[in-house]
Amino acid sequence: MNAAIFLDRDGVINQPIFRNGLNKPIAPWSMEEFKLYEGIEKPLQELADNKYYLFVVTNQPDIAKGIIDSSLVEKMNEIIMLTLPVVEIAYCPHGDHHGCNCRKPKPGMILELAEKWNVKLKESFLIGDGWKDIKAGKSAGCKTILLDRNYNKGVSTDYHVKSLAEAVKIVKGGNAL
Repeated sequence: MNAAIFLDRDGVINQPIFRNGLNKPIAPWSMEEFKLYEGIEKPLQELADNKYYLFVVTNQPDIAKGIIDSSLVEKMNEIIMLTLPVVEIAYCPHGDHHGCNCRKPKPGMILELAEKWNVKLKESFLIGDGWKDIKAGKSAGCKTILLDRNYNKGVSTDYHVKSLAEAVKIVKGGNAL
């Protein structure tokens, strides 16, 4: 059995976009808007070096809304795969109204990856920036780490951290609950 780190994409791997003056993050709609967080390579490599599989699990409802095409999401994901030590990326192209099992807060993407890669979920972590990420991780049986952002106050999680580097310390420290 293997352990894994499940990472949300927008707000964890790449910078989210804020539109219309709202304090609600959304995914980028173009390659020009898609920017990985500066320095993200080091903490993720540290996790991979500690024998964790790294997976990205991301909701991409703008596909269902017709705002972006799945080929654009695939290009963004390809950059992640070429730049970071990520093993696989799973994304849900549906909106909330579809009721699918893959859309977070449901744990479908996590469970499918865990089965495919023989991952022991109790030894794994979900790192996210929103309540849907955390709920999906908890539902799957992972420990959860929330990256504190100005838009996610009040989310209940196992660990709150200010940075991905702090999350790595928790994971490496084996601070399991």
